[in-house]
Amino acid sequence: MYNQQGLFVSKIHRTRNLTRASEFFLMGLSDDAELQPLLCVLFLSMYMVTVLGNLLIILAITSDPHLHTPMYFFLSNLSSVDVGFISTTVPKMIVDIQSHSRVISYSGCLTQMSIFILFACMDCMLITVMAYDRFVAICHPLHYAVTMNLRLCCSLVLVSFCVSLLDSQVHNLIVLQLTCFKDVEISGFFCDPSQLLNLACSDTFTNNIVSYTIGALTGVLSVSGIIFSYCKILVSILRVPSSGGMYKAFATCGSHLAVVCLFYGTALGVYLSSAISQSPRKDAAASVVYTVVTPMLNPFIYSLRNKDIKRALWRFLAAQTQLRTWQPI
Repeated sequence: MYNQQGLFVSKIHRTRNLTRASEFFLMGLSDDAELQPLLCVLFLSMYMVTVLGNLLIILAITSDPHLHTPMYFFLSNLSSVDVGFISTTVPKMIVDIQSHSRVISYSGCLTQMSIFILFACMDCMLITVMAYDRFVAICHPLHYAVTMNLRLCCSLVLVSFCVSLLDSQVHNLIVLQLTCFKDVEISGFFCDPSQLLNLACSDTFTNNIVSYTIGALTGVLSVSGIIFSYCKILVSILRVPSSGGMYKAFATCGSHLAVVCLFYGTALGVYLSSAISQSPRKDAAASVVYTVVTPMLNPFIYSLRNKDIKRALWRFLAAQTQLRTWQPI
């Protein structure tokens, strides 16, 4: 059946005190039918810019031997994670707008939630690893090549993935423990684990404690690692006698600091706004910032503030142009 806005609503959407849910209903950002085409174009454009920007970063790093260093190795992994992060939510929302259907199956909802947490946690962990990389590069420059070897870099990425996978599966198991739902309307455009816990008709106090504890541990460890690294970096920079040397040392951290402020600033802003506003639609709009805007801005931050990336991008684009114009004899 269809509602007044022409959006498909499943039969289960109209039932209450459910013992089991086979599908959920994503409320999205707006019910205004006239606004849907604009939202579709806007998010499709943002998605394409994000994917293209991050893929260019990855191609520039892999194609340029000068960028085969630990810092750019972690940056290419961060760009890959950002592509996966935004691909978890935005394509589904675009398809829902085009098909006038906002229904997502129970298994699809759990899958989306797990993958979303996996990539979000990976973002968090990689940003911390990159802070450690800058710490070694500035505080122990003579031992940098030996310390940040390929084996350690791959191990750090693998550990980040394993921690993120564990985090996502813990949240998945928590939701699987829920036996019934009092509603199937999710106030947002993707399956947020906190939203699913709020919809449960059973007592979720223990589940909330476990969920917030896991999230807090991941966030606190990540933030603590970043703060520790930059405290050591700041102390090391202040010991540099010349102002030019101080600026050169700190310039290598500029892009990473911008990404840290953007990632944690938007996440904190969304959390505070959701705690103050108590409006589901405003919470959904705020979540767009860290799920869509942050992955889109990351490649611009690194490309605009990094001369090596800009040179590599120009060389890569020039090489592709020459390949297209070259005519074999």
